[in-house]
Amino acid sequence: MEPNQLNLFPEVKPTPARRAHTLVMSADALLKWKAQILDYQQRVRKTKPVQQATLFDIAPKHCDPDQIDPLLLRLVPISFWRMPASCPGDACLYFIIDSAASVVLYVGETCRSNKRWKGIHACKDYIASYQDLHYRYGMKTAVNAAFWWDAPTDRRTRQELELSLILKWRSPFNKENWERWGQPFG
Repeated sequence: MEPNQLNLFPEVKPTPARRAHTLVMSADALLKWKAQILDYQQRVRKTKPVQQATLFDIAPKHCDPDQIDPLLLRLVPISFWRMPASCPGDACLYFIIDSAASVVLYVGETCRSNKRWKGIHACKDYIASYQDLHYRYGMKTAVNAAFWWDAPTDRRTRQELELSLILKWRSPFNKENWERWGQPFG
């Protein structure tokens, strides 16, 4: 600007917007969020899938997503990946479950069950944030893992089964369901 030129607009120095380092869900919002997920997942468990009528006897599908109920699988501690393992493990589907709330939080697949969680896995951070928020409000939570060992060894087939289960259960920690449930823990 030239020294003799008038300035029509005052000079305003922008100040950075203040952002909280972490967004915290209120206790009521957390309860409502979990109740919505529980309500949906309980309806999935109670609703029998539509059976297609056939002219011929067809062998039942080995990997039928409608036959897999993560809440009926044997639970293991969420720290399962820290236990020593002598081999890389087997192909499986795994589920992260809050057994205190009977909610399926995450659905995953792997061909190396003993190695998948040893490295970086975003779900570990979601779980930690989820547990921290429950601790903050004095709410009970029991996050565990469960494995379904009859998963196909073929990667593409296993991933198709995983996706169908993610969409069926609408597990909130899977990115495919963030639009529906939000992403309050990631």
